[in-house]
Amino acid sequence: MLDLYVEGRSALHRLGPGWKILGLAFSGTVLFAVDHVWLSILWLAISLTLYAVAGLPLWRAWRQIRPALWLFALIFVVQVLLHSWQLGLLVIIRFAVLLLLAGLLTLTTRSSDMIDGLEAGMRPLHRLGVRTESISLAISLTFRFIPVLTSVVHEVREAQSARGLERSVFAIAIPSIIRTLRMSEEISDAIDARGF
Repeated sequence: MLDLYVEGRSALHRLGPGWKILGLAFSGTVLFAVDHVWLSILWLAISLTLYAVAGLPLWRAWRQIRPALWLFALIFVVQVLLHSWQLGLLVIIRFAVLLLLAGLLTLTTRSSDMIDGLEAGMRPLHRLGVRTESISLAISLTFRFIPVLTSVVHEVREAQSARGLERSVFAIAIPSIIRTLRMSEEISDAIDARGF
């Protein structure tokens, strides 16, 4: 369930997971270090271009963002009330870019490759007695959970919309949290069963 990898032969598919993770970290650092809306729009354009380079249709990019639209709306309203609409737009674009890039990482990288890449990157820490395999598993699961959680929220929202409860935050948040906790328990049991 957590392996969202889409088969492909693009340069992004062949790129090592360590480079993709570094690219995601670098993008997040640049986006939040430079308070300029045009830089964020440029990064958004680059992110969408990377989907095309990976041979992924734009509807896959849309699926990464769509479940978070209600959260974007809430963030925008709060920023407008506290600061300005320009800052609200900047914050939304930043988060959208990070969601797109995290989604791209999971769509172009197998789970096993990501874990192996993280372990290789942390190999020097292993010599110091740090359990790098546990850290790499935790980080890779975090990356995997980003699109999975957005998918869960989207499914719950659609179900509540059919019941006429799409405007209720509690009707969406509580079932989403419960489904996420159940999923995390199943994953935990699977990891324990494998003796990790």
